[in-house]
Amino acid sequence: MNEELATKRPISMRRYFRHFTNYWLTDASFGILLLILLFTVFVLPILIEYGHVHMLFVNAVFLFLFFTGIWSSKKQVFIFLTTGLFFTQLGLRILRFSDIPVEFYLLERIVGIMNMMVFIMLNFRLLFRDREVNFYRVVGAINVYLSVAILGAFVFEIIHLTTGSSIQGVDRQLVGLDDDFSEYIYFSMVSLTTVGFGDLYPINIMSKMLSVFLSTIGILYPAVVIAKLVGESRR
Repeated sequence: MNEELATKRPISMRRYFRHFTNYWLTDASFGILLLILLFTVFVLPILIEYGHVHMLFVNAVFLFLFFTGIWSSKKQVFIFLTTGLFFTQLGLRILRFSDIPVEFYLLERIVGIMNMMVFIMLNFRLLFRDREVNFYRVVGAINVYLSVAILGAFVFEIIHLTTGSSIQGVDRQLVGLDDDFSEYIYFSMVSLTTVGFGDLYPINIMSKMLSVFLSTIGILYPAVVIAKLVGESRR
């Protein structure tokens, strides 16, 4: 009896794991991913600003995003790439939050940008696979849009870390660490949506060009994606 239970348990675990991995290749996964991205872009910055969340949790949210990227493709080359980037990112963040007096914050952020770029590419591939158009594909298009905003926030932080400045505003001093994510994602979204409130602004040429680049994507992306989805729906 015990041997039968021991045999069934691994089979059951493998089945659940297979369901989990296959789920991220379905259209339904776009819905869960949208909730995660909405939380990351709109709720997490508020929690950070008012000190209601530990930075360990903030990093765990990003790691979970990168973790889902591992299962967003069946191609081995992408699986190896996303797995390698994820565990590199995980190792660097463990170093930072451990008692070991060594950290590689800049490298961690560079790997994070690479992770986010691959994540966006994989979700864009899933968006237009099989030439099918449905509600979930529209949600997937929103996911890519929000992911670009997060990528922009990471790049603004990298610019700050490498040059000493990126964006600034009245009575706002940025230090280029996790605590500034709320400002970076806010300005990234403001640039992407071409709102331009003016309370924050880029102060060096790289930040200015990034801001303009995000604004260009914000204008072109909806038009291109809508045209593509409409075109696919008519076939």
